[in-house]
Amino acid sequence: MLNNKLNLSPDIFTKKIESKLMRDGFGHGLLEAGEKDERIVVLTADLKESTKVNYFADKFPERFIEVGVAEQNLVTIASGMANYGKIPFVTSYSIFSPGRNWEQIRTTIGIDGYPVKIIGAQSGLNIGHYGVTHQGLEDIALTRVIPNINVIVPSDYLEAKKATLEMAKIDKPFYMRLPRIESPVYTTEKTPFKIGKANILTESKRPEVTIIATGLMVYDALLAYRELEKSGIETIVINMHTIKPLDTETIIKYARLTGAVVTIEEHQVIGGLGSAVSETLAQNFPVPIEILGVKDRFGQSGKPKELFKEYGLTKENIEKAVKKVIARKNS
Repeated sequence: MLNNKLNLSPDIFTKKIESKLMRDGFGHGLLEAGEKDERIVVLTADLKESTKVNYFADKFPERFIEVGVAEQNLVTIASGMANYGKIPFVTSYSIFSPGRNWEQIRTTIGIDGYPVKIIGAQSGLNIGHYGVTHQGLEDIALTRVIPNINVIVPSDYLEAKKATLEMAKIDKPFYMRLPRIESPVYTTEKTPFKIGKANILTESKRPEVTIIATGLMVYDALLAYRELEKSGIETIVINMHTIKPLDTETIIKYARLTGAVVTIEEHQVIGGLGSAVSETLAQNFPVPIEILGVKDRFGQSGKPKELFKEYGLTKENIEKAVKKVIARKNS
């Protein structure tokens, strides 16, 4: 059953469920945060509308800076403003930030821990026809390896909004990745969100596998959970919206409970969620694990659904991985 304590949407498995852009959740959250704290400033690299900072820019033009197509300048200017007491949010596509300006993020933000909030939009395979050059599939790995920088991957509109409001209050640097396409809003305003604390979305008396998902893949994990339940296989679904700091306590707890884990992410399996979970399990409680994600490949042009199928990122793939890991556990 679904975890009622989280106040999830009653329409979660129906056609009534609403889909919205996580980028809009960020944009609306940023505007709300800016109304509360005049220290917040916003910088972008010629992508105001696409990254949804236009809401903020329209209301607070004096606190908005259009840097232009200069991603390295984008983050270094932001680090200087943070040094003088501002709370900068910087936006671009994830392939450009942190892709193009990784060294500047490391040196001017990471080393001193300046509270710059880096937003990488249009990330993952879901951007479809933009193709291989724009499909940021390495951004989680690039950012989580930098000391001091925290990494957030929200799973719907409301979670992106809540994450933005929380980041604005915390005096640390963050990276948050956002997809291009709309996604089902399965949480509600009352669903709790705490950075560094995973949400346990389902409950079970006899769970056989723990499914840990992040970003767009969380809803697919819930769909897989429902289908598996019909066939008598009970699972725990975890929304790991914070990749760093990772909720290792929850990972270990449910690995002990179920004895098997499946992870899924719209990112390279090297250096992403699956790697982070594997590191935790290897050091604390090794169990069989299946890691779903992009397996050392580049993206390509296509419709999002076609690409998810090609790269093994569907509810059917999750179901197969669950059955496979159960067989490994029982062998």
